[in-house]
Amino acid sequence: MKSKRKFGFTCEHCNSWVSKDQFIGTHFRNHCPFCLYSKHLDIKKSGDRHSSCHDLMKPIGLTFKHEGIDKYGHPRQGELMLIHQCLECNDFSINRLAADDQAEMVMLVFKESKDLPNDIQKKLQSEGIELLTHKDEQEIKNQLFGKKV
Repeated sequence: MKSKRKFGFTCEHCNSWVSKDQFIGTHFRNHCPFCLYSKHLDIKKSGDRHSSCHDLMKPIGLTFKHEGIDKYGHPRQGELMLIHQCLECNDFSINRLAADDQAEMVMLVFKESKDLPNDIQKKLQSEGIELLTHKDEQEIKNQLFGKKV
């Protein structure tokens, strides 16, 4: 009999069943597509599973992946990424969105991130993580829902 874990997991935050699917747009399922909570499993890179913490990680904001410079010398717009903060050790991690993530929940995380305490915003900044703000809202919507015609 194959392990149930091989096919998915139960989210420790919202108790939803999260199936592992090869079509989610990323190699490692690292958060629940319904509540966007994660588990502190990785340290240096996605899938390394070397963390000893193993506590829940709350989605606290959004950022863009750094994609380099285009042929005209302008920064390329990277993909939308989730910022998680561990509820135990307060470490941050940046995670790719998956194709089945609930867009409405992503927007809710964005809206709630506007009220993050200054100390968390400063810590993100000191770690080189750029928290998205109201000026990024249209690009967030473009990436989640498609560009307006």
